[in-house]
Amino acid sequence: MVSDPRRILGLGEVLWDLLPPGKQLGGAPANFAYMSALLGHRSVVASRVGADPLGDELRERLARLGLDGSYLQVDPAHATGTVRVRLDRQGQPSYEITQGAAWDFLEWTRSWQDLAAQADVICFGSLAQRSDAARGTIRAFLRATRADAIRIFDVNLRQDFFSPETLAQSLRLARVAKLNDTELPVVARLLGCDRGDEKSSAERLRREFRLELVCLTRGSRGSLLVGESESDEHAGFAVRVTDSVGAGDAFTAALAHHLLKGSSLRVMNEAANRMGAWVASQSGATPAPEPALLEAVRSGA
Repeated sequence: MVSDPRRILGLGEVLWDLLPPGKQLGGAPANFAYMSALLGHRSVVASRVGADPLGDELRERLARLGLDGSYLQVDPAHATGTVRVRLDRQGQPSYEITQGAAWDFLEWTRSWQDLAAQADVICFGSLAQRSDAARGTIRAFLRATRADAIRIFDVNLRQDFFSPETLAQSLRLARVAKLNDTELPVVARLLGCDRGDEKSSAERLRREFRLELVCLTRGSRGSLLVGESESDEHAGFAVRVTDSVGAGDAFTAALAHHLLKGSSLRVMNEAANRMGAWVASQSGATPAPEPALLEAVRSGA
């Protein structure tokens, strides 16, 4: 375990992924929180579920995973979110996301205001901002965090649930942006930061929005980290992919862990790729822990 566990928060959607083998806990914030807990931190999921059997089961599942679900809001009028996930032959997912779910109606409360002030890391995305209500709450939450809190915008473009305005405002509220190699050209084009190649576009995005770090994941080709004074590329780890659901969230969790440690970009990139590759080799986004692997990620060895 880490000697100085921090309060790490996944903010946004929480739901059930309806996969071919059956349903599994899903939503990037919950996946991120679980992976952060495996790395030894105090992980919190801030979201909203329905007052229904799926919501009850989701809260029980979070508790079994060792996650703090005390900041889950319960919505009496809207159902717990679900996503139908389909996997192609390479294990790459596509998503059909139910609209009007409980997490579309996140409320800004005194309890969440207190939580925002306590958070050391907050990871949020674009999907949870598809409704006016949730978008306003997420922005209020981010503005209520401490200046030294690490705010990570994990883009997660899904269907058409994003806009240039949402992307731009989220980047302005973040210190770190993480996106994949299919999202970067879309985001860069929409925001006028497209410079042809990945590294130049990522650097322009970083400078335009005064970010400390832009993280680009490339699937089996590893990742690129672009910081204020240096960059680092990693070729990735070769694994047999079972499914890639949650691999990006695992990458982000390892990234956050090493940002808190003040690790170099090289160490950060190595650890994040190791964590992401491990999850891609497992079924689902919340696999059982493997102590030796997690220790290697934690230490950056």
